[in-house]
Amino acid sequence: MGKSYGLIEITGVVAAMDALDIMCKAAEVTLSTWERKLGGRLVTIIVEGDVAAVTAAVEAAAAQAIKPLAASGVIANPHEEIVRLVKQSSSRFMAASKEAGEENPAEGMLSEESYLQEV
Repeated sequence: MGKSYGLIEITGVVAAMDALDIMCKAAEVTLSTWERKLGGRLVTIIVEGDVAAVTAAVEAAAAQAIKPLAASGVIANPHEEIVRLVKQSSSRFMAASKEAGEENPAEGMLSEESYLQEV
């Protein structure tokens, strides 16, 4: 199965983090990138996985998020130009994290195995 993207747009960073949590728990998807517009009042989250997983993740976020979604969509088998745009967005996110002094934005995060060992 090929890569697919699931996209949601929601108002507020807290609501976006809640929606991302819902998406990752609902299906086998990973965060590709996210964008904040209007000072964080509008947040776009892009997850990736197989088409069934991203569809389930987007539907779960639409049904369970603490705020209604402004927009959502699923792109099955994205064109190479869409993949390039998502990678470009992701690289901006990583560059901004490094500018903020974070050597590795995911460095402080526990892997699933580490988390289970600590629990």
